[in-house]
Amino acid sequence: MKKAIPDFTETDRWVVDTTLKERYGKAIEVKQADVELRLSQADRELTLCPALFWAEREAGFVLAKTGDNRFRCQFYYSVREQYGTGREEYDDLAECVTALLKLQADHEAQRQGNS
Repeated sequence: MKKAIPDFTETDRWVVDTTLKERYGKAIEVKQADVELRLSQADRELTLCPALFWAEREAGFVLAKTGDNRFRCQFYYSVREQYGTGREEYDDLAECVTALLKLQADHEAQRQGNS
């Protein structure tokens, strides 16, 4: 399988790192990975996409780059508890990360009975 999507840029990494530091008040370790995704429902083949992964407050987060200025994201607690933002794809990385973190914070509050 070929990797058709370019890696995250230094600027992309800075946006993610800065947003996470603002959210959690500390630097968060972000690891680089690759994920296989269908870029459209019509695709039969999976495309290898660069991804960023981090874990914080008992949740794991995955942010995938699906093209130039195109991103997908989700967070999860387990195989059975996986959540997206309700939006398939973002064209603004900061908006993608912010929406993901906001949704997870809201979900965390609900899980703790603070809704």
